[in-house]
Amino acid sequence: MTTPAIRVVLADDHSVVRRGIRDFLVEAGDITVFAEAENGTQAFNLALQYQPDVVVLDIQMPDSNGIEVARRLRAEGLHFGILILTAFNDPPYVKAALEAGANGYVLKSSEADEIVEAVRSVYEGKRVFDSVSGGLPSTTGSSEASLVELTEREHDVLRLAARGLTNKAIGFELSISDRTVQGHLANIYEKMAVSGRTEAVMRGVESGWIKGSPSG
Repeated sequence: MTTPAIRVVLADDHSVVRRGIRDFLVEAGDITVFAEAENGTQAFNLALQYQPDVVVLDIQMPDSNGIEVARRLRAEGLHFGILILTAFNDPPYVKAALEAGANGYVLKSSEADEIVEAVRSVYEGKRVFDSVSGGLPSTTGSSEASLVELTEREHDVLRLAARGLTNKAIGFELSISDRTVQGHLANIYEKMAVSGRTEAVMRGVESGWIKGSPSG
């Protein structure tokens, strides 16, 4: 009696990278990639539609980052395996992924057989964070971020930035100019002691300020 293949939804915004990951997953023999996404919205919708065994998510994708997709899937009460596969080897990302409900976090620089084994382990209900240097970050890492005082409008800007919106699009949503949006972002970066949008969003996810993409 043959063992059913592990059904995977694979999400990465780079088609060449996605193809390479798909090829060595399928070559393993017990994994099938039956749906692929190139952005966060597609990943979320395909996971809802197909209810796979494992969702493999890149972090940095258009529309919604992989950690945000993981958080939204868990908010839907879905309990399949979620594996973050990324180039980012930073404790804040790992902690944010863990808190979002991911079962594993593996670097793209890992050997192909390590990534395949991570998919299998997540499918079996195990947690996989061994490929990340330093292991799981301590819970004290978010204390500084959680103490930062952002205004209500700055929270709004940060949440929309997490959806991948441009400054102009954020301004349209909030009925303010893109120059004003840039000013709010500059204040956010200074208050959170970060260097840019991606790091600010990840700190926002980590601190719990960004819990799910706004509807619409």
